[in-house]
Amino acid sequence: MTEAPARLGARYARPSGWQVATLVDAWAESPSARTLVLEVAHWPGHMAGQHVDLRLTAPDGYRAERSYSVGSAATRSTVPEGSALDGAAPARVELTVQRVAGGEVSTYLTDVFAVGDAIELRGPVGGWFVWSPERDAGTPVLLAAGGSGLVPLMAMLRTRREAGDRTPVRLVYSVRRPEDRLYVDDLDRLVAAHDGLDVQVVYTRSTPLGSVRGPGRLERRELAAWGWPAEIEPACFVCGPTGFVEALARQLVSLGHDPARIRTERFGPAAD
Repeated sequence: MTEAPARLGARYARPSGWQVATLVDAWAESPSARTLVLEVAHWPGHMAGQHVDLRLTAPDGYRAERSYSVGSAATRSTVPEGSALDGAAPARVELTVQRVAGGEVSTYLTDVFAVGDAIELRGPVGGWFVWSPERDAGTPVLLAAGGSGLVPLMAMLRTRREAGDRTPVRLVYSVRRPEDRLYVDDLDRLVAAHDGLDVQVVYTRSTPLGSVRGPGRLERRELAAWGWPAEIEPACFVCGPTGFVEALARQLVSLGHDPARIRTERFGPAAD
């Protein structure tokens, strides 16, 4: 009989490229998702859309590593220019983890990982799937999210809010059930600001009471109606499970959008 590996997260180190982060706050974002606030001592700053790698190590040396998108607004480096890393002020980085049935890492992070616990972190990572108000302001944006693919797109919306940017943005959010929605209150506040953000939510399994649209996948005609016309050349960001991302990207191309303006980020069953 194979012995189960020792508890993940019981040991950590700080090899090259990694540092130790501490959980300082956490809350349930939905019945199956949890937001984690990590204090990172030497944070180089991040752009909206980037992700980090987290690594857990058990006492017997067994390791598990996963990538998670940053959900908090973009930040500048906490490392003063020309100074040593040890002089940097700590920063707080927000992640939202969706529990995956049978997933060793996601289950640990959503059900076991407690305030005060430490974890190894590396990042931020990625430079393609990013949005910046300084670089991209004025170009209309289409955000399309499937499930927890909303996390990096939420970072973009929060960055836009903090910058006081009024770039027109349309978010199409596909989720299974009403109770599975992430960032409900935050999204409501952003929409209530009336600063150019429009949000459409599609439910694939069940819908809220009184909903006009029945459950079902996002259709091409809906994407055409709720998104931007290809003629105005919007920036398109699509994030979610692989099947969702591939289907949405195909639909956007069929609607005339330039493939070079469609940026995608996907995850699969292995990201547990």
